[in-house]
Amino acid sequence: MTRNVNFLETDTNPEVVGGKYREGKTKRGGLRVPGKMSWNPFKAGPKKQIVPKTVERDFERENGKLQQLEDQTKKLQKDMKKSIEADLAMSKSAVRITSDLLGNPLCEPDPDFLAMVTALDTAMKRMDAFNQEKVNQIQKTVMDPLKRYSNVFPSLNMAVKRREQALQEYKRLQSKVEKYEEKERTGAVLAKLHQAREELRPIRDDFEAKNRQLLDEMPKFYNSRIDFFKPSFQSLIRAQVVYYTEMSRVFGELAQQVDEVPLTDAERERENEAKLAELRALSIVADD
Repeated sequence: MTRNVNFLETDTNPEVVGGKYREGKTKRGGLRVPGKMSWNPFKAGPKKQIVPKTVERDFERENGKLQQLEDQTKKLQKDMKKSIEADLAMSKSAVRITSDLLGNPLCEPDPDFLAMVTALDTAMKRMDAFNQEKVNQIQKTVMDPLKRYSNVFPSLNMAVKRREQALQEYKRLQSKVEKYEEKERTGAVLAKLHQAREELRPIRDDFEAKNRQLLDEMPKFYNSRIDFFKPSFQSLIRAQVVYYTEMSRVFGELAQQVDEVPLTDAERERENEAKLAELRALSIVADD
């Protein structure tokens, strides 16, 4: 006859010792009675994320736009400086060339050539003067505002750095709180948990204030760039227009003084070749 088996039957009954179950033995595959509770009602849940992903993405996006703006502003400032220096070097070199020509023996025996070089020298000096005015205008209305604008970025970067420092301190103290929340709730642990939460509160408030301020002001700063730069580049265009208008007039007058009988480029080239052939015919320059 088959014997009925009670799978809950054990050789020893579980006993309660010190508020906990002591594990009993099983019989013939019976169920084991747990000796210790595995569920802790006071255990903290999964660690929460300090900064929501959407907020962090917004911050990284706005900060990235400002970093790019800073790089482009520095590049523009550098290129504008090079352009100004090149303009000044060009006009100063032109004045030196005509000054050298006036002191050259080439001009002494030929009054017409001397008059032409003198007219060229006058034109180059006028060009240099107008160029200096243009550069002064660009320096005042473009370069100086660019410099002031660039000087804002170090303060902005420092605000971002302080936000990052506050975030790291926030994470450190939050981790400390979570560590005590996971411990058994003894009197000492609860006291330390309370203290950690008190330490965390002002740090959390400080970070959230810095984060809100940056998320509010970074887009405003970025969006203001057009209103800031537009007047500067309008002034740059006007300065260039005035300069090249004056240069057209200066060189138009010079052309009238130099070309009494205007020659075409082809005619001038043939004339130069003829003169060069005469020079080559001289014995002192003939090939050995």
